[in-house]
Amino acid sequence: MVSPFEISEKWQRILKYGNRRFFKKKTVIYRQGTIGDGFYYLHSGLVKIVTLTPSSKERMLNIVVPGQLIGVQAVDGQTHFTTSIVAKDAVVYHFSASQFQELMTEQPELVHLIAQTIIQKMRILLFAVQVKMRSTEAQIAMILLNLYDDFKNYDIPLSKQELANCIGLTRITVYKILKQWKEAGIIEMKDRTLLIHHADRLKQIVEDRPIHV
Repeated sequence: MVSPFEISEKWQRILKYGNRRFFKKKTVIYRQGTIGDGFYYLHSGLVKIVTLTPSSKERMLNIVVPGQLIGVQAVDGQTHFTTSIVAKDAVVYHFSASQFQELMTEQPELVHLIAQTIIQKMRILLFAVQVKMRSTEAQIAMILLNLYDDFKNYDIPLSKQELANCIGLTRITVYKILKQWKEAGIIEMKDRTLLIHHADRLKQIVEDRPIHV
């Protein structure tokens, strides 16, 4: 899979066509149910993608890192089915629907970059389906591994409550499992962030293999 950091290099010559914007932490970039007008490229910062369940509970679907697109599913004026919330002060480039049409002609490579993003979004949705078919520990491990692929050596800005909301588990259940993993040296918890020290041991949990502490 092509990493978002590799894709970001290809975007540098296209950014000049976008409208540069700055969003502070906790700001909503677009809200679920509103009509889209183009898409956003995240240049710096972090953005959480969440959705409301039928019971009106907020569930996190993904964390967007620099080099990825936001709101691309509504580029043709469709309704946003998610909400994007800034998790860390962010700089984004907005491309309107009309700009997108022009760029498709001027920058043919944009089609390929958009396609890569759509494939990534499909992977995330498929991943969400697969998670529900696993044990509680495996569900948490899969979520952390999915984020680890994007963040690598970064601290993951994810609280225990947000992780619980993402999977649909209780905060107590998540806390007990994370505590066990912390004691085993697999992860480190700092304030509202997580740092993965041993991704290979999380993979063991996903594959239902015993962990040797």
